[in-house]
Order: sequence, then structure tokens, then C-alpha cells
Amino acid sequence: MLQDTARRLEKLEAASPLLVCNDEHRFLAAEQMRQVGIEGALVLLEPVARNTAPAIALAALHAIGNGADPLLLVLASDHFIADADVFAEAVTQAVDLAGEGKLVTFGITPTRPETGYGYIRRGRQHGACFVVDGFEEKPNCDTASAYVSSGAYYWNSGMFLFKASRYLDELERHEPAIVAACRDAMASPRKDGQFLRIDEAAFVACSSKSVDYAVMEKTADAVVVPLRTGWSDIGSWSALREAEGTDEQGNVFRGDIVAVSARGTLARSESRLVALLGVDDLVVVETKDAVLIAHKSRVQDVREIVEELKETGRQEHLTHRDVYRPWGHYDSVDCGDRHQVKRLTVKPGAKLSVQMHRHRAEHWVVVRGTARVRKGDATVVLTENQSIYIPVGEIHALENPGETPLEVIEVQSGSYLGEDDIVRFEDRYGRS
Repeated sequence: MLQDTARRLEKLEAASPLLVCNDEHRFLAAEQMRQVGIEGALVLLEPVARNTAPAIALAALHAIGNGADPLLLVLASDHFIADADVFAEAVTQAVDLAGEGKLVTFGITPTRPETGYGYIRRGRQHGACFVVDGFEEKPNCDTASAYVSSGAYYWNSGMFLFKASRYLDELERHEPAIVAACRDAMASPRKDGQFLRIDEAAFVACSSKSVDYAVMEKTADAVVVPLRTGWSDIGSWSALREAEGTDEQGNVFRGDIVAVSARGTLARSESRLVALLGVDDLVVVETKDAVLIAHKSRVQDVREIVEELKETGRQEHLTHRDVYRPWGHYDSVDCGDRHQVKRLTVKPGAKLSVQMHRHRAEHWVVVRGTARVRKGDATVVLTENQSIYIPVGEIHALENPGETPLEVIEVQSGSYLGEDDIVRFEDRYGRS
């Protein structure tokens, strides 16, 4: 969905996107951009989550940092939009309005009474758009029906277009403390490859507030441009089921699924066979980390599962099998008290840091591609089915000199196998 969001920009005269995400997702986000041909997209890293108003403020401060004042098109990464051409037309209509100093939001023409979305109430017409007359919270069913019947309400999409300076001016007028904290956080940003790091302590001190509450509900210059296309804020698995479309039994299946007498069910498998028999209205999601089985009416409550994991001291919500790095990614296939097995995938031309480990040895087996390995003062080249042993304390590095991905099985053994048992001597990605 992040890639789909980036692809929508191809129909617009837009600069390379600036991504705002947390530190843990940085390599995953960068890899997603690389896969769709967007090399070197800047990724601004939030040390902690502080909602959308501060996140947009960081982007705006970066945008005007070199003396420019561009229009910012603010998009979430989890939106389904059926017609990219209609979306591009709506953004094009909004450009002149934003250039005039308006703060533009995009209102989705509702197709049904929806209680899961907020609403925008339109006022008088202003060219191709309408003045915003108010924002409404998620309504009950009767209120939602009245909104849709009136024709004066849109679903609140959470997408915006405005000048960077105008947004900062309005935010400073209504929430000066947020702007002050963001300015402090951006006072001395650190470039780390394609990642931009800000001052953590300053940003932690920032209050958490959405852009709607902080700016859009308070400004006198908010306008709404209607967007008439299939749209969904994919906030749950049931919403994804509706967006993807169903078969004759109301099911949506992705991956290796076998179903007999199943109805109204979304099943998604990433790594193994999932079999369904005589079940209705379920959401079944299989990943390498865990399996979720929920009634589709309860999928919005998945946070309760996360809270249970936290309270019982489990790590599944924090530690994942697939972990992304600037050189590629690894999959933790197996783990025991004194051993761990990983499958490393190294991108063409990429190289892991020159490093050593104090507590573990490693055995590498090449299963695909060509590896250039530094072991102490020696350098060797390995091809498929060849292997090498790296003892504890040996300085080493792994590189892919080829033009296809390198896949290596890594067997670790030792008294401690944590990721922090790394002493780096050289790293082309600037990691310490």
C-alpha cells in the first residue's frame, strides 16, 4: 500500500516523496521505495509517535529549510483509492487553492452511511471546492444516514494539500508549543544515508495531537475538494476485505488457502497452508510471526491482543522474523539457547559492515548467488553450496559483488546471540 501511494504521484508533477516513519520501519520503507524505482527517497525518522500534527510539522520544517516554500501533499500510506486518475484530477484542482494560502482537505463523496469514518460538513462553494463548515466525529448509524441523505457531508480522508509555511503559521497560531518542540527537534538534524534523524529529547517533549484537532478544525482557511472515487482508510482486516472484493461466498483469499464451506471470511497466508472448514465471518491472518483468528466484527479490537502480549512480557509485537537492513533483510528461521539460524538476502552491490562478535561464531553457506567474504586479513569468493566458518572474535564482512540477490544461510552458535553483539569497524551506511 505504501508503494501504491508512491505510484499515485507519477500522475502529478511532484518531487521525490519524503517519508515520515519510525526508526524501526526505516529499512523496510526504504526498500519498498527502491522496489518501485524511487532510489534515495528521504526518510525522516520519528523517535516516538506524536500523531499527525507534529509529523507534518517536521516535514514542513525540512521543506522550507533550504529557503523554498513548496506545496505539501500529505498522504497516509494505508489508503485504498480505486481510481488514480480521479485522485490526480482532484489534487490538480487543489493546487491553485493551496497556492492562494488555503488549507485543502479532500472529502470522499460517501456511498453509504459509514460509522467508522469522521465527516466534513461543507459550506458555501469556493470555485471548484467548498469552504469547510465543520468536522464531525465518527457518528452513530442514524446520524451517518442523515449525513449521507443531506448531500452536504463528505468522509474525512485525512489527505491534505497546503504550503509548508501556511501550515506552520496556522499550527503556531493554534498550537505554538508543538511548533516550538518541532523546531528544537529539527535544529540540528543528522543525515544517516537516506535517513534524517532529529533530536529525540526535544521531540519526546512535543504533545501528541492530530492535524484535524490542531489546525483544520480551527483555521478559517480550510476548504474541501470533493473526491469521487472508491476509497477506504484500511484501518482493519475487515476493511481490506471490502476493498479487495469478494468471491461468490463473500470470501477474500490471499496466499495458500484451501477452503470448504467457508463464507464471509478473509484469509491471508504468507508462509504456509491455511485450511478452513465450515467457518463463517472470520478473519484469519497467517504470518511468520503469528496467526490471528478473529470474528470480523472484532478485528478493530486487535489492540487488546497487543496489550495482553505486553502485560505478559511477550515479545511478538516487537520482534519479527523478517528484519530489514540497508543491505537487504534476514529471516530468523530457527532459534535455541545456544544457536540461531538466519536466511540472509543481500542486495546486489550491498555489503554488511566489517565487524566482529565477542560471544558467537558464524557459519555461512551460500545457497544462491556469489559472496565475497573478508575473514581476518584474507578475502575469499564463494559460490552456491560453498561455505565458510567465522570463529568468535574474527573480523569479517559479507558482500554481494554480483548483479542478482545473494542468499546465505547463517548458523550462529555461542553463549549470547543478541543483535547488540556487534563491534563495527567500517560501515558504508554510516552505522556506528
